[in-house]
Amino acid sequence: MEPLLPSFGDNDDANAVFDATGIAARARRAGDLAPDATLPDGSGRPVRLSDVWRTGPLVLVFYRGGWCSYCSLQLRAWHQRADDLARLGATLLAVSPQMSEHSTPAAEDARPAFTVLSDSNLEAANGFELAYTLPPELVSFYGAVGTDIPVLNGNGLWVLPVPATYVIDEEGRIRFAHIEEDIRKRAEPDDVLRAIEDLVRHRAAAARAC
Repeated sequence: MEPLLPSFGDNDDANAVFDATGIAARARRAGDLAPDATLPDGSGRPVRLSDVWRTGPLVLVFYRGGWCSYCSLQLRAWHQRADDLARLGATLLAVSPQMSEHSTPAAEDARPAFTVLSDSNLEAANGFELAYTLPPELVSFYGAVGTDIPVLNGNGLWVLPVPATYVIDEEGRIRFAHIEEDIRKRAEPDDVLRAIEDLVRHRAAAARAC
């Protein structure tokens, strides 16, 4: 698991790292069309995002990897809300750049009631404009603690996605977006579920009006 970052432990430092990525200006937001991508699951089976969102609301969670303790807590929290997602007809896909063989232990540790996808080639992270190259001080830190991100991700790059959570409707439109500048924080499941409830309610009202 990830130790606390000694040089990035307060909000000002977290904001500075985030601002340097430029992601605040370019990441996909609510109202945008979601980019499509096809990613392998833990068994290597391809999963196309558009095939999933056409069946009902899609919750897409971008996380950094199984080595990230904050990410593991987030996935455990979502596991506990599996019944709420099912009640709303929603599907959750968790996406990290880790290769499938490295991401499987994280999935088992969190005992997820959802599918974990590998985005090693950064197709989804780049599509949503979330990928950024780690600054030298973070490369040194992760190297010193034995978190070899280029090896874990299998792409030779010190690149990660900023943690983000999206809700995508059946037409591929982003209805909720939370892009987090502080790696210690994540979207609250209650906020995400409320966004899905609003989407389902609006869809039902539109269907009755037809």
